[in-house]
Amino acid sequence: MHISDGILSGPVLIIGFAAAIPIAAYTLKQVDLEDIPKISVVTAAFFVASLIHIPIGPSSIHLILNGLIGLILGVRAFPAILLGLVLQAILFGHGGVSVIGVNALMLGGGAICAHLVWQQRHRINLPNRDIIFAALGGAVGIISSGFILALALVTTGEAFWGMAWVIFAYHIPLMLIEGAVAAACIGFILRVKPSILNGPTAHKKEQPNSAD
Repeated sequence: MHISDGILSGPVLIIGFAAAIPIAAYTLKQVDLEDIPKISVVTAAFFVASLIHIPIGPSSIHLILNGLIGLILGVRAFPAILLGLVLQAILFGHGGVSVIGVNALMLGGGAICAHLVWQQRHRINLPNRDIIFAALGGAVGIISSGFILALALVTTGEAFWGMAWVIFAYHIPLMLIEGAVAAACIGFILRVKPSILNGPTAHKKEQPNSAD
């Protein structure tokens, strides 16, 4: 889902950096020292998953996991994803340096959207609500990123309008896959180590086993 260098117009690239920098600054302030090991592991998972990609026109599609990252890290997912994008651009030329701002908004913004969906699980009393909202969060993370990607292409010029909606459509099946992956991963984490998850409910669930 990366946008490559040389595709977007100058104004879109500038807007990408102008929006990504303050978001990164704010979300970095939410990071505590004890969060760093967890963020490092999650960033590594994103780094590896995003390197396996299928080119589609000026962009690419692949297993992203940004929704899952948002479920685990909350708003701290943004700097984690930004770091992964910087490393990919510098080490492998994946995406590119000039589009780091837009790609961070696209993938990090999707992660934050997934986090916002995940936080709503406390408002609804349903069986397996954590799994349901994990699937919704994983799906929303992808479709939100796909929308930002399409918007970036549309605002670049009419030549990309058709390609923008084709790429957005490709994210619909990916949305279903990522939703299923997120649900499976969150279900496993809830059984093994629920305190990994962002939010108060997870910590409450682990209290009976705190002696371990």
